[in-house]
Amino acid sequence: MPIQRLSTPDAIAKVAAEPDLVHLDVRSVPEFEAGHAPNAYNIPLMHMGPAGMVPNPEFAAEVQAHFGKDTPIMVSCKAGGRSARAAAVLEGLGYTRLSDQVGGWSGGNGDGGWVAGGGPAGTATLPGHDHASLKR
Repeated sequence: MPIQRLSTPDAIAKVAAEPDLVHLDVRSVPEFEAGHAPNAYNIPLMHMGPAGMVPNPEFAAEVQAHFGKDTPIMVSCKAGGRSARAAAVLEGLGYTRLSDQVGGWSGGNGDGGWVAGGGPAGTATLPGHDHASLKR
């Protein structure tokens, strides 16, 4: 099944309507800690390094360690670029129920983003949803 591309309003509605949906935020740890959707999990596609963003070589393994290939997963990031790449990686690994929030947290790709779209947000992280808990 192809990756479903979701506008922010559709992504917000999907999170509210599907309690089994995993909202996977692939932003870096500092970006996630500054604000995220309440039930989101954080597995960064890229880490912040001293010279900028660097790939997380464990991204695929970390996702596979926690979520089965038939798990419904909605991927999001800051502006839509990293989430699209992450969804493509997961599709290549055999994940079949993928969606990608095209506008991300801050907006991009012609979409205003989660915050501007009125999506629920906060800085508190549910136990087991932070990257430190999800690292292999």
